[in-house]
Amino acid sequence: MADQLQDSSGSEALLGRDGAVSGRMKVGTQAQHQWLRAILAGVLLMNLIDAVLTLWWVRSGFATEANPLLREIVSEHALLFVTGKLALVSLGTALLWRMREHGLAVVGIFAAFLAYYFILLFHLSFASHLLSQLI
Repeated sequence: MADQLQDSSGSEALLGRDGAVSGRMKVGTQAQHQWLRAILAGVLLMNLIDAVLTLWWVRSGFATEANPLLREIVSEHALLFVTGKLALVSLGTALLWRMREHGLAVVGIFAAFLAYYFILLFHLSFASHLLSQLI
């Protein structure tokens, strides 16, 4: 039978019969979880900005939707596109938040943030290119 241990940092480990420590180690402190919450809020905000800008670019005829699942919806049903995009990313961030004590979920949080950060940089680059063509 395994006994559960907890050290002063709040990490949990399982102590086996042979005395060896194995199992789950919690990731993060309360302060780090606050940072992760802020990062996920940033992901949600950047997702909203991406949805609005994508809708604008596609509806203006300057671009096409890269996601094949949303390509048809963006050109015909703007509200469904924005709602679906926000819902999918919100569900993903909720799952990552729920699993925040696992290292892989933390990596996923940072990967999502970086992905949307680069998507917004692409939007800004595209807007800059369009403005330079108009001037």
